[in-house]
Amino acid sequence: MQMNRLTRNTAVAAFSIFAALCSTVAVTAEENKSSGDEAAWISLFDGKSMEGWEKVGSDGSKWEVKEGAIWGSGTPSMLVNTTGPYKNFRYRAEVKINDGGNSGLYFRTTRRPGFSDGYEAQIDSTHTDPIRTGSLYGFCHVYPQLVKPGTWFTYEIEVRDDVWRGREMTRIKITVDGNELYEYLDFEKTYGPGHFAFQQHDPGSTVAIRKAEVQPLAD
Repeated sequence: MQMNRLTRNTAVAAFSIFAALCSTVAVTAEENKSSGDEAAWISLFDGKSMEGWEKVGSDGSKWEVKEGAIWGSGTPSMLVNTTGPYKNFRYRAEVKINDGGNSGLYFRTTRRPGFSDGYEAQIDSTHTDPIRTGSLYGFCHVYPQLVKPGTWFTYEIEVRDDVWRGREMTRIKITVDGNELYEYLDFEKTYGPGHFAFQQHDPGSTVAIRKAEVQPLAD
C-alpha cells in the first residue's frame, strides 16, 4: 500500500511500530507517573487579541486574530509568548496548517528565537519537507501524514526534567489528537527552561492557532 493512501488510523498504527526507536530506553507506566497535586491549566490566548504574544523576525510576516484564532502568514518569523520561562509542564494547542504549509510549535525556546532555538514539534501535512506533524524536529521524525491539511487538531506536549537509572535527562511526550505517539528521552538536556512560540515558515504557509494553554508541573 502506498504511504499516501494510508488512512489516519492506519498511519498511527504503523507509526507505533517504530516510534520506540526514538527513545533510547523503555519507560514503564510506573516510571512515567506524575506525582503530587496538579496545577490548573492557564490559557495563553484570549481568543480575541494578541495580548501576551510578540512577533520576532521579518517585517513581511503577519500575525493577526480573526475568527477567534491567531493566523500567521507571509515571510519567516516567530510568534513568541511573553510569559514564562517554563521548565516542567504540559502544553496543548489547537492548530491547523494549510495544504503545502509548514510551521512549528516551539517550547523551551528563547525570548527572541530563531528557527534553531528550542525544541520544535513540527506542524506539516503536505510541505516539501517530508518531516510531518508529530515529529520532534531534529530528534524524532514522523513521516506518515497523521493530520490532513486544513484540519484542526490538538497537539499535546509534556516536558519534565527527570532522572532515569541515575542519569539526568529531559522527558518529552508527544500526543496528537489524543494518540500518544512516543516519549523521547533527551539525555543531553539540550534546552533548559524557556518560552513557547509558533513559527511562520515561508510565504506559502498559513498557520492558525485557536487555543494555547499550559499546565505547570512540579520540579
